[in-house]
Amino acid sequence: MMALRWIAKSVALVLILVGLAATIVPHYLDRLYYEGPESGHYDGERFFNPDGDADTFRMPTRGGRSGFLWRQLTGDDGRPAWPETVAVRQTRPEPRVEGQRMVATWIGHATVLVQTQGLNILTDPIYAERAGPFGFGPKRVARPGVAFDDLPRIDLVVVSHNHYDHLDQAVLKKLWARDRPLIVTSLGNDSVIGQVGVPATALDWGREKMIRPGVSVVVTRNHHWGSRWFADRNRALWSSFVVKLPGGNIFFAGDTGMGDGRWPEEAAKLGPVRLALLPIGAFRFVPGQMAAGSHIGPPQAVQVFERLGASTAIPIHWGTFRLSYEGYDTPPKLLEAAMRCSWTRVSRPGARFTAVRLGEPVTIGSFLNTPPAAIALPERTSDDEMRRCLDTPQVRALR
Repeated sequence: MMALRWIAKSVALVLILVGLAATIVPHYLDRLYYEGPESGHYDGERFFNPDGDADTFRMPTRGGRSGFLWRQLTGDDGRPAWPETVAVRQTRPEPRVEGQRMVATWIGHATVLVQTQGLNILTDPIYAERAGPFGFGPKRVARPGVAFDDLPRIDLVVVSHNHYDHLDQAVLKKLWARDRPLIVTSLGNDSVIGQVGVPATALDWGREKMIRPGVSVVVTRNHHWGSRWFADRNRALWSSFVVKLPGGNIFFAGDTGMGDGRWPEEAAKLGPVRLALLPIGAFRFVPGQMAAGSHIGPPQAVQVFERLGASTAIPIHWGTFRLSYEGYDTPPKLLEAAMRCSWTRVSRPGARFTAVRLGEPVTIGSFLNTPPAAIALPERTSDDEMRRCLDTPQVRALR
């Protein structure tokens, strides 16, 4: 057993050294994905968060980048054990869902199939076994909730940014060959997608792509970063999306930290949010941590839910690839606790934000028209309120 562990750590060390050596060859690794005029989030060479980048540049754990990579590869940081595999009952979605009816199926990680208005919409599709280059990276523990061959014909794909757990070139190539969907992404990611011969429409924050009368996609702000090779950091933009639809919009947060926390309200100004797809995983890199600079955790996801004024939210970005420290089922358990702390339970009792099973089709109700409250209530749960409410033995016991 000790010999196997020594071999595994030796292999991991070699991989780290190869990766670090590669970062000193920027001419090879740096890619110019986008050229355009400077803006409030682009300096002519790289994109940036207008609300600050310090929290996205800071390594989440001690020891810098090499120490973080070592612990990620070896698991040698006291992290709780994850299952090797998770049982998933795959399903076959309907070919189409017409009219105002809406059905959402969480396929895994940030991949969700949303069907409504006769459209089949897919977010950040990833079917790879590992979330990384050349077959390396975190291994999938849960197979996709819908097999690729059982996907209905896809009309629209949105791709939030170029990290390997969100931009899977192989599956985008298969989708393009099979369905010729419209692929919408943010600036520069069309270049990454185009490396495998797949065209994509790249838009800046605030720009809109018409799908058909009454249906469009708006690329919206969030708080993250982008890279495929370290040296190409922030050469392409990251984003969330609003799909504008009759009867209420879809909001897909992509991969995001909280930042200034104003971006959910910006998205809500585009119209009532019927369905929000919000990340709740990959937030803990030290014991007890509730959020990371680049990733909201469940408490912040609940705050985003409140600020969007969404009727229904589905938690994503957990339980598929191990990217951080928290236990396998900590995100949904912490989400349940955070929702009990939210003013939503009082001010909008019909609103729903709970975990769903992989592959389970969920019918999304119509948008909630919240009647005026009989008494004045805060519109959101403050950081202090959330922190105090979650300071319980049950929450502290979650690893």
